Parts: sequence; structure tokens; C-alpha cells
Amino acid sequence: MTDTQLYLAIGVPVLMNATMLMIAITSMNHRITDLRNTMEARFASIETRIEILTGKMAELTDRVTRLEERWERRP
Repeated sequence: MTDTQLYLAIGVPVLMNATMLMIAITSMNHRITDLRNTMEARFASIETRIEILTGKMAELTDRVTRLEERWERRP
């Protein structure tokens, strides 16, 4: 076996493994990025809903306060 054959016998599998590893890492990176974007969109939606609920609670509190004031003014 010549030196060139030895280098090819060792080098080709190592390069193929390195290439496959890089492809797998890139694929996982894209999947993680997609998941992150999905999670950010969901959290933004939840934050919006919480803000809406907070506004509705403030309106309800104002209504109850006004009703209490009217109730206290009754003879």
C-alpha cells in the first residue's frame, strides 16, 4: 500500500464524517431557529391577550367602583 492510498483510506472517511456532521449541525440550527421564531410569535400572541385581559379587568374595576359609589349614595 502506497502512502497516497493510506492517506485516501484514512482521509476520505474522515472528510465524509466531518461533512455529514456539518450538514447535521446546519439542519439542527435551522430547526432551532424555526422553533425559536414560532415560540416568539406565540409569546407575542399571549402578551397581546394578557394586555387585552388587563384592559378588560381595568374596565370592570371601574364599573364596580362606580356601582359601589352609586350604592353608597342611595338613601
